[in-house]
Amino acid sequence: MATVNAFLAPGAVPRPSSGLRMSASEKVENVASSVVDANDLNVRKPPGDVKLDQGVMDRYMALPQGTRVQAEYVWIGGTGLDLRCKTRTLEEKPGAVNDLPLWNYDGSSCGQAPGDDSEVMLRPVKIYPDPFRGGDNIIVLCETCLPTGEPIPSNTRAKARASFDAAPGLEPWFGIEQEYTLFDKDMVTPFGWPKDGEPGPQGPYYCSVGFENAYGRGVAEAHYRACMYSDIPISGINAEVMPGQWEYQVGPAVGINGADDLVMSRFLLQRVAEDLQVAVSLDPKPIPGDWNGAGCHTNFSTEKMRQEGGYKEIVEAVEKLGKRHKQHIEAYGEASVLGDGYGSGVLLLSAKSGNERRLTGLHETANMNTFKYGVADRGASIRIPRAAEAEQKGYFEDRRPSSNMDPYVVCGMIFDTTCVWDGKDE
Repeated sequence: MATVNAFLAPGAVPRPSSGLRMSASEKVENVASSVVDANDLNVRKPPGDVKLDQGVMDRYMALPQGTRVQAEYVWIGGTGLDLRCKTRTLEEKPGAVNDLPLWNYDGSSCGQAPGDDSEVMLRPVKIYPDPFRGGDNIIVLCETCLPTGEPIPSNTRAKARASFDAAPGLEPWFGIEQEYTLFDKDMVTPFGWPKDGEPGPQGPYYCSVGFENAYGRGVAEAHYRACMYSDIPISGINAEVMPGQWEYQVGPAVGINGADDLVMSRFLLQRVAEDLQVAVSLDPKPIPGDWNGAGCHTNFSTEKMRQEGGYKEIVEAVEKLGKRHKQHIEAYGEASVLGDGYGSGVLLLSAKSGNERRLTGLHETANMNTFKYGVADRGASIRIPRAAEAEQKGYFEDRRPSSNMDPYVVCGMIFDTTCVWDGKDE
């Protein structure tokens, strides 16, 4: 069984800065020269036996905590995909996100700052109920900022906010379909696959039931319930075409909330998998050969598209996307941030995003080098649902984003291209 290293995502992971004073260009070059090769299978080793006794843990988790609250601050690290978190105690449950204090973290350990000026600020933007601790405890999604309050280069949420602010009042809805692949603890074998080969060919696994077909349903179900508890608008789950691969859908959510909720849903997925001792990969093509890849199809509509006669708006938006196909393809995999995180960093698209391994024209994808759209066409770049054509209103589905895409980049670009840009040649 041939595999890629599905756990070095994104492909470019900056090593910690030396902390030496260098010019901005030298710092970028220094980080770029020490990028880890995502195809080096020896870089990431599987963990040892790290399982703890859940029964013993539950004894302590049941202890009363009075009026004090644990607040888990969550942010996106320097790779653009890695999620980080740490917890602080609040004396009481906050009434709103603005009641939460700013915090900071060691940016040099996340590839976002030099060692000699390492503090990156955490600005709370959204509160979610904590499904792991329960009670009044919360999880706090944060933006990453300079001490001055400006966003650091890897803060793609700030740019997405600017796109949405440029055309207010359009009621943009996003529904995002996150596919992921489960792996055994060896981080090589897809969950449920034989150690010495591959299962039978694709066909019986999609939306399947039964021990012989559905591998890892417990992870999907536990994650589903965790999202519901946390007020994430998860709308469904299903087993995918490749065995050991699953999908869940988040939305509809308005504007940047769609991206926020997807990021938090990914955090919950990783935490659930941590508890259940399985590994989660967002690699777009974790297994080479005649196996489906993993995407993050993004459904979009504005209020006009959902109204009577909105089909015309849908087609116009899709044709705009075709004019910017190259730019969207370049941004629809993961990204890496090279630089010191203090104004000299450069957001670069990884050459090894994996989406080029997925968008081949096979396995329900369009070739990444061509753009086409169609009604009910799962081999198109953009699919328009048959119901939207029949009712002359609704939404469209962008099928190009990879499973490891940055939702702030994707949602922001879709909105910018279809709602802000005038469609004229650039």
